[in-house]
Amino acid sequence: MLSDFVVDNEVQQRVDYYCKDHTYPRLLSAVEIEHFKKDKSFAYYADTKKIVKFFPKKLRFSYVFGDVIHVPAEPSFVKSRPILADNHASVLLKLNAIRHYNFLEDKKAFRNKKSQAVWRGMIYQKHRKILTDKFATHPLCDVGHSDESLKTDVGFKGFLSIEQQLDYKYIISVEGKDVATNLKWIMSSNSLCFMRRPRFETWYMEGRLIPNVHYVLLDDDFSDLEEKIQYYNDHPELAEAIIKNAQAYTEQFKNIEREHKINLLVAKKYFELSGQL
Repeated sequence: MLSDFVVDNEVQQRVDYYCKDHTYPRLLSAVEIEHFKKDKSFAYYADTKKIVKFFPKKLRFSYVFGDVIHVPAEPSFVKSRPILADNHASVLLKLNAIRHYNFLEDKKAFRNKKSQAVWRGMIYQKHRKILTDKFATHPLCDVGHSDESLKTDVGFKGFLSIEQQLDYKYIISVEGKDVATNLKWIMSSNSLCFMRRPRFETWYMEGRLIPNVHYVLLDDDFSDLEEKIQYYNDHPELAEAIIKNAQAYTEQFKNIEREHKINLLVAKKYFELSGQL
């Protein structure tokens, strides 16, 4: 599977980013590949299985499925991890891909869109509620939540499709429990991504995104949102430059076959570091 795959410098850098060099302890909670069984996290299971099935059945690995916001006690395959220097025990694979890796072709030019910022989502997290409380009625924003149980809340605006959100020049990306699901499709669009500095990262390598190069950095409390909207309304050429950078960054994730082989290389390095290959 990997014999004809050219491991160039860019590929190797990504492999080393996902699986950092370190000394592995004994894998106490690891499972043998042949005994790896599906559970309620089927999407995670399926994405992991299509990687580990290419390795000897007796090899063992640990994993933590779901929205992982901590560093595991031992090196484990995860979908997400905190952006920390000491996160080597979190080995990133491209998991739950069907939900998180939706790139699109945006046919509407930036300058033909509404000069407002848009956001929709649930407000289980405090920072999301801060956003809706501050900007639900702001004239430069179409910001609101879609929680049907809170219809009387001033911030409730209901569902807005991706296609509808693409009518706006600025789309806000707000992390949920871990990463923001909408970040990838925003970054492939002709709209400008606004977000706070990310706390968590996935296969998309959010920790490599450069503020005001790939996205527009917002204050943690979103207090500068109005200022940023007005600034890029006045400087559309700067907005378009950032959008072009975001699209170029996203391009590296679009070759499905190449992505799968990088996944395999990450798993191979994991098994090598744990002394099994």
